[in-house]
Amino acid sequence: MPLRILSILLLFAFLDGCSSSQQWTFSEGQHPGQFERVASKTVGARFLLYLPEGFLAGKRRWPLILFLHGSGERGNDLERVKVNGPPQFLEERRDFQFVVASPQLPDNAAWSSDVLNALLDELMERLPIDTDRVYLTGLSLGGFATWDLACDAPGRFAAIAPVCGRGDGDRACLLKNVPVWAFHGAKDPEVPLKDEEEMVNALKACGGDVKFTVFPDAGHDVWTRAYADPELYKWFLEHRRGHG
Repeated sequence: MPLRILSILLLFAFLDGCSSSQQWTFSEGQHPGQFERVASKTVGARFLLYLPEGFLAGKRRWPLILFLHGSGERGNDLERVKVNGPPQFLEERRDFQFVVASPQLPDNAAWSSDVLNALLDELMERLPIDTDRVYLTGLSLGGFATWDLACDAPGRFAAIAPVCGRGDGDRACLLKNVPVWAFHGAKDPEVPLKDEEEMVNALKACGGDVKFTVFPDAGHDVWTRAYADPELYKWFLEHRRGHG
């Protein structure tokens, strides 16, 4: 077979293989194209896991809180995650009626929805979690990620509580069916109050179920008061996924 004919046949065989999932049209010159292909990657994270008293009895499915820390707790020492938020008081509690997972970011890293969704999947597979009572909360950098992860996977959470965070108002309507309780300090020098107000107002405009607690005398650290308030955890348990 002449070399030129063989080359042409090989080219068409290659093009046919490339178009197995989507038909491509080839012509000379520059033209727009599009493709879809499934990609996979390995992810992982270190985390603190709190299991309440009675968990080992194995007679019920438990509500879960996923807590996301702020930028100051990043690193490779899980003791740092205990500085703020639920991990701080869980050291002295056995009667807190939630499973609590508190992952840690490496130094200089940002929260990833891929990693957090994978962690949730892992917890669901290994623990008796009530999938209709999964709650999300985080502070500062973790507050940003609370808004982001909830927008990326709104059907996953029964309710969320971002603390001194910031969201993307253009995506607020994705959360119109997810109850939200947001917290912020009026004098916050790190994350201006208007940043979270914009997200809250955009969500309200979509008909969302949102509470917004502003501490008029507080700066950036509103998480101490927010997480110390037992009403937050009562509010979580008032909500189940798909039932408001």
